[in-house]
Amino acid sequence: MLAIIEIWVVIGDVPSVVGDCLVLAISLSAALFVHVSRQVNFAANWLVKMAVRRMSPVGWVAATSLMCVLGGMAKSYFKQEHDLEKRRAEAARIRDKYPDRIPVIVEKAERSDIPSIDKKKYLVPADLTVGQFVYVIRKRIKLSAEKAIFIFVDNVLPPTGAIMSAIYEEKKDEDGFLYVTYSGENTFGNIIPLFQ
Repeated sequence: MLAIIEIWVVIGDVPSVVGDCLVLAISLSAALFVHVSRQVNFAANWLVKMAVRRMSPVGWVAATSLMCVLGGMAKSYFKQEHDLEKRRAEAARIRDKYPDRIPVIVEKAERSDIPSIDKKKYLVPADLTVGQFVYVIRKRIKLSAEKAIFIFVDNVLPPTGAIMSAIYEEKKDEDGFLYVTYSGENTFGNIIPLFQ
């Protein structure tokens, strides 16, 4: 098992042209937004992620609900490969041995064109934020700077500032693991023509 000890690098703000697109996306009706999302799924997903950073908790719930409407995440291959009792015993053993760490299973979404991750099982410090964990995943898959990455827990895009221990307590599986699915699309060069 690999213990994650990384430092998160804060990335700059969104370019102004994308900010203008964001305002347009927020003003769209839910039905139109879902229609646009189905036409250009990656662009809409990216806009929802940007909107989540700027919305109130009510807006975050609406945005994450839209993400669920846009398409569900894949089934866990880890769950298919290992029976429930084996997973439950492993998670309990890990939590007993490392009480300040969270056992996380990271898997790529089925239809994503993002690179696959080399390891699925991670021991994450309880005080790590979602944003810091995204940075760790980005480094593990050697994702270039112009590519976006989205992580989902139980088909919901968690806030980047949320602490992993809080996400774990709310969303852990019955086996004791937290399942994270990641996905991504090339955003730059594709999102701007959508609104021209």
